[in-house]
Amino acid sequence: MINRPLTVLTALVSAFNLAAQDNPTSWYQNINADYSLQWQQRYYPQQGEPGQAQHYSSAAFSADWYWQSADRRHQLALQPYLRWDQRDNERNLLDLRQAYWQYVGDGFDIKAGVDIVFWGVTESQHLVDVINQTDAVASVDGETKLGQPMLNWNLHGSAGSLELYLLPYFRERSFAGPDGRLRPPFVVDQSQPQYESAQAERNLDFALRWSRRFAALELGLSYFEGNNREALLQPTAQNTLQPQRLQPQYLQMQQLGLDSLWLSGSWIWKLESIYRKTRQQDFVAATAGFEYTHVGLFGSNWDLGWIAEYQYDSRDQQAPVPGQNDIFVGGRFVVNDIGGTEILLGIAQDLDNSGSQSGKLEASTRLGNSSRLRLDAWFFRSDFNTDPLYLIRRDDFLQLSLDYYF
Repeated sequence: MINRPLTVLTALVSAFNLAAQDNPTSWYQNINADYSLQWQQRYYPQQGEPGQAQHYSSAAFSADWYWQSADRRHQLALQPYLRWDQRDNERNLLDLRQAYWQYVGDGFDIKAGVDIVFWGVTESQHLVDVINQTDAVASVDGETKLGQPMLNWNLHGSAGSLELYLLPYFRERSFAGPDGRLRPPFVVDQSQPQYESAQAERNLDFALRWSRRFAALELGLSYFEGNNREALLQPTAQNTLQPQRLQPQYLQMQQLGLDSLWLSGSWIWKLESIYRKTRQQDFVAATAGFEYTHVGLFGSNWDLGWIAEYQYDSRDQQAPVPGQNDIFVGGRFVVNDIGGTEILLGIAQDLDNSGSQSGKLEASTRLGNSSRLRLDAWFFRSDFNTDPLYLIRRDDFLQLSLDYYF
C-alpha cells in the first residue's frame, strides 16, 4: 500500500536547498543522519479462520535526517519509511513519518509538513491520541502511526502550553489483506472508502490541546473535530461472483479529551477520558489506573513496576473495541544493564465475560552498540461471538524482531 502524502518530500528538498543558499559552506555539516534496518518474523500456532499461513516474514528500512540552523531557530526533519511483507500486500508501505520545517521563536514555535504527534499517559490504551492515523497492520496495540500532514502552532508560557493543529489531509486506516492475519472473517475493501464529509480525505480537520504542570500534577485538555480515525466496517452489496467484503466508512466526529498524570513518590496515577460525538452515537470512554515502582529490587540495580488500569466505555457490549468494562494488570521489569533490557507482561480481563481476555509480552535488549533484539507475544481468548476478540481468537502469535542501526 503506497500512501500519497509523499509529495511533501518536494517541499522539504526545496527547504534544504534554501538553507544551502543561505550558508553554502557549512549548512550540510549540521545534518544528523541515522538509518535503521529491521527484520521481523511472526509465528502463529494455528492457521487463521479463513486458512491463512502460520509463518510471516517482513523487513523495514527507515532513514532519519535532521538539520538545525546555527541559531537553533530553524529545523528541518525528514524520515522516510519503507516496509515489505512476505505474504500480505496490504502491509507493504512507503510512508513519510516526518517531513517538516519548524521555526522556534520566543515563547512559540511553528511547524509545517508531516509529523507524528502523541497524546496520552496510560499503558493499556490511548483514548486521547487522535492526531495521527493508526498503522493497524503494523502492531496490535495501535501504537504505530502514519505520518500526518499538518500546520502546527504552539504557544508556551506561565499559563501552560497551547497546541493548535490544522490537518488538511486524512490518512485512511490500513487493514490486513486476504492473506493477512488479525482481521475480520471478511476482507476489507479499501479501494472505495466512504466519507460523511463531502470533502472526503481533504476535509480540513482541526485540533487543539492545552497542558500545564501543577507541581506533581500534569494536566491536558484537548479537542478534535474532523474525520474519525476509526472506520465503521459496512458489508458491501452482495455479488455472487465475488465473496462478501467490508467497506470502511469514516464519519465526522467531535471529541473532548482529558489526560492527567500525578506523581507521588513511587506511585504514578494516570487518567485518560474522552467524550466523542458522531452522527451515529455519542459515548464516553475512560482508562484510569496506577503504576507503582520498586526501585533497587532486593538491593540490586533492578526495578520492578506494577501496573493496574480500568477500562470503561459507555457503549457497553455494543462497543466495537475491547475495553468496555475491563481491567488490565501487568508488570514492568527493568534490568538497568548496559543493554537496556526491559520486560513488560500484561493481561486484560473482561469483567462482563470471564471467558474473554488478552495478554501481551514485550521484551527487548541491545546487542552491542548498533542492534536491538525484541520479543513480542500476544494471546486472545473469547467464547462470546459478539466480542471483538472473538474474531482473532485463533491469532495468538510470537514475534521476533532484530533492529540494526547505522
